[in-house]
Amino acid sequence: MLDLELLRSFVSVVDAGGFTRAGERVHRTQSTVSQQIKRLEEDVGQPLLNRSGKDVTPTEGGERLLSYARRLLSLAEEARDVLTRPGSEGAIRLGVPEDFAAYRLAKLLAAFSRSHPQLRMDVRSDQSTYLKRDLERGELDLALFKRAAGEKVGIAVWPERVHWVTSKSRPRDTTTGSVPLIGFPTGCLYRSRAIHALESAGRPWHMAYTSSSLSGIQAAVAAGMGLSILSEMAIQADHRVLTAKDGFAPIDRTEVALVAAPDASPATLRLADRLAEFCNTVQAKAA
Repeated sequence: MLDLELLRSFVSVVDAGGFTRAGERVHRTQSTVSQQIKRLEEDVGQPLLNRSGKDVTPTEGGERLLSYARRLLSLAEEARDVLTRPGSEGAIRLGVPEDFAAYRLAKLLAAFSRSHPQLRMDVRSDQSTYLKRDLERGELDLALFKRAAGEKVGIAVWPERVHWVTSKSRPRDTTTGSVPLIGFPTGCLYRSRAIHALESAGRPWHMAYTSSSLSGIQAAVAAGMGLSILSEMAIQADHRVLTAKDGFAPIDRTEVALVAAPDASPATLRLADRLAEFCNTVQAKAA
């Protein structure tokens, strides 16, 4: 097990760019910090810092460890904060896809937080692939994510309506040539479904615009840079939905799943109930 004190000194050296300045940050002498780094390097079995030159910089292995070190220290601080806070209800780590984060969900979460003032909320918006992975790793307590229809695990599941879209004012001619796609980076369910649909139809394609931001994808579609797949709640007034008559068959079924960690706290399950109510309302309006 990695020693948090050694990791704290390691992060301080990297951030400060040297042992002396790092020692001032962690209230240790330069020699003590140097010894701590040496112990950490012995624990992981490789050098973590380049000591030549004016500034100290991380090695390739050091760069890989750095992100983990920051996360471990952050989690340790979070645990200490939660356990020492009087009357604390604990913390909930929630993951949501970006289109839900931008669609009134922030208001629900803010209201839940106000009704539980002793509860710490940690909400992250990300691609569904990563939310599902982090929930399985134990890094999230509750997650709302997109997946292929038919999986069994989950508190609640809702069928999702997704559509091919293009610009309403500047539609792309896709009758000939390669289809320009707009989407999230590799790993996105919609992106893989779009590519699969085009390749199954024998149609050439290329990525015309890739963005990790939903608003960026929406803007690129509206500007006429290409085609994308969006959920109904993410389709805007300056988008036009394409159908089978346009040569774009419906996408394979997808669904939205609400899944909690096996050891979810009572507060987490209460939040899950609120999220389920929200998704039921969205589903009813879309029907």
